[in-house]
Amino acid sequence: MSSLEGKTALVTGGSRSVGKGIAFGLGEAGATVYITGRTVTERVAAEVTALGGKGIAVRCDHQHDDDVRAAFEQINRSEGRLDILVNNAWGGYKRLRNRKSYPGYKWKDPFWKQPLDIWDDMHTVGVRSNYVASAFAAPMMLKQKSGLIVSISFFSGRRYYGNVPYGVSKAAVDRLTKDMAEELRPHHVASVSLYPGHVIDRKKTPNPKRETAQFVGRAVAALAGDPEIMKKSGQILVAAELAREYGFTDIDGTQPKPYDTL
Repeated sequence: MSSLEGKTALVTGGSRSVGKGIAFGLGEAGATVYITGRTVTERVAAEVTALGGKGIAVRCDHQHDDDVRAAFEQINRSEGRLDILVNNAWGGYKRLRNRKSYPGYKWKDPFWKQPLDIWDDMHTVGVRSNYVASAFAAPMMLKQKSGLIVSISFFSGRRYYGNVPYGVSKAAVDRLTKDMAEELRPHHVASVSLYPGHVIDRKKTPNPKRETAQFVGRAVAALAGDPEIMKKSGQILVAAELAREYGFTDIDGTQPKPYDTL
């Protein structure tokens, strides 16, 4: 895999799960990785640094544009460039992660039984946050005439997965990716959607039906190191398929199987 030494990345929502794993994958490739989140800690940044890169934690609530603007201003002041933006911030699981505050909530209830504000949970931090971060990243990337924007999405953007607002939000991310690619292409900036599979933070034993969050990070690192990345701009990509194309593995040495088909 190509080294990302000298490259600067920003991973939104990087304090845990997929975002944290992506930060690790970029860190082990040698990148300087800015990690945003409401609860991000210096410990996460130190772990990225220990893997061979340079981790920098930035407290940021992606519901607030001023927080996001400040994060990009910090990167511009400190680094003078941004090579990789990973749009991973997501607010759609708060009811699942905090059952005590939302008793009785059922993910697979039909849309007319879903609380109306679940739409806002999924679209404010999940779709709008992608748009805002990309809008701040684009001028930096246009100035250097290069860059990669990766928006984390999922197969629910292509077919029904048991929750209407969820599917619509992922379909919106995919369309945002595609349309941004059209406007960014003349400036040699790529925009892609990336689908993880069934992600777990750690594997106890090798399992081709599961992938770690760091595996998703390795997929992002492989894309960032591809000199022909513009050929993929506007596309929906699957982490497990990229592993076969680029030849990387998960941390246990396996190549997980794709979770679904496009």
